[in-house]
Amino acid sequence: MTRHPIPSIAAAIALTFPAAAAAETVYLTAGRMLDPESGRITEDAALLVEDGKIVRAGSASAITAPDGARTVNLGDKTILPGLIDMHTHLTGDPTKGGGYSILGYPSERFVIWAVNNAEKTLMAGFTTVRNTGADGYETLAVRDAINEGEIPGPRMFVAGPPVGIVGGHCSDNNYLPPEANATGEGVATGPWEMRAKVRQNIKYGVDFIKTCSTGGVFSKGTLLGAPQGTPEELAAIVDEAHMRGLKVAVHAHGTIGIKNAIRAGADTIEHASYLDDEAIRLAKRNGVYLSMDIYNTEYTLSEGEKNGVLEESLEKERQVGGVQRESFRKAVKAGAKVVFGTDAAIYPHGDNANQFSRMVEFGMSPLQAIRAATSLAAEALGKTGELGCVSAGCAADLIAVSGDPLSDVSVLEEVDFVMKEGVIYKAD
Repeated sequence: MTRHPIPSIAAAIALTFPAAAAAETVYLTAGRMLDPESGRITEDAALLVEDGKIVRAGSASAITAPDGARTVNLGDKTILPGLIDMHTHLTGDPTKGGGYSILGYPSERFVIWAVNNAEKTLMAGFTTVRNTGADGYETLAVRDAINEGEIPGPRMFVAGPPVGIVGGHCSDNNYLPPEANATGEGVATGPWEMRAKVRQNIKYGVDFIKTCSTGGVFSKGTLLGAPQGTPEELAAIVDEAHMRGLKVAVHAHGTIGIKNAIRAGADTIEHASYLDDEAIRLAKRNGVYLSMDIYNTEYTLSEGEKNGVLEESLEKERQVGGVQRESFRKAVKAGAKVVFGTDAAIYPHGDNANQFSRMVEFGMSPLQAIRAATSLAAEALGKTGELGCVSAGCAADLIAVSGDPLSDVSVLEEVDFVMKEGVIYKAD
């Protein structure tokens, strides 16, 4: 039986919401509505939702409830589009252990964590996520179960096993000794092997391809600044994916790896920690989106040791955290396309919105930060006019918060109302 826990909107309103994920006609009213695309606030707002889409949006004086519609009055709350996190790993849980301790869990446990984390993420107001890689194909099953209404969760765009080099950050296990012969599902050498791994991912139904062009914080024995994969290998991955209509996300901390990925045709750069002026110019010129996770360093450095994260990884985080935030500031000031991506799993799922205040602290206006998680993220997904918007024709992915997020973006950390595709999942 599908379970969607939906408490009462207010003591004065007694509503029973559908247990099954079946959209209906809903007439929503609220104190105000924020349209991130235009930056416009509509006071005394109303939206009419039918068959999972917004059919009308504007002021309550201009839009009335049709006969038979379910009426939901959100009082003085602010409505805005459901949020989009462009970099998550739903199969991860930082509290279950880092470093070697994670090796003790079978893959089935990761699926259970993903189901739990999917619901947490949705209830936090994130109605869409990109799951940027897992060891296997288990997150595709989670995506499909969500789409079929079997479990609650956000709309998922899923990458399978990341395609990467032997001993690299993507898809290889550097924790085990040689006799374990532990090689990741996506590991390859040379352009043609890389193409074969992309094809395998596509065969099993991924939504985009993930690869790595530098080392990472949480991979043993890799360097953040050292490039991974030759330009020819990166170009082969991107070309194969683009031929099949899929976008490519490239993990890249170091400057050379960032530039290699952009020149190879990457669609998004994940982390983008060591940006110089040329890298920013290349990103702007090529229309590449930067997904920069500038909150999670705080969690890693405060909780990582307790969670079993290796000292090597903690030291790399100490080195990169401040640099990444300055790169973020430079990229925003230069007008690069910076989208909202948290790397949730490095810190707990459901806390995704904690990053908004850091994005404002390091150079964005509140509206820019909100756009990064709505209209700009939708653009990066190729879903402009479908997601991250509150106009007619958009998916009825909506959240509501108390207060004005343009005055205090941290109000997004406490979401009171969540609708996805016209179905109400949370109403507090």
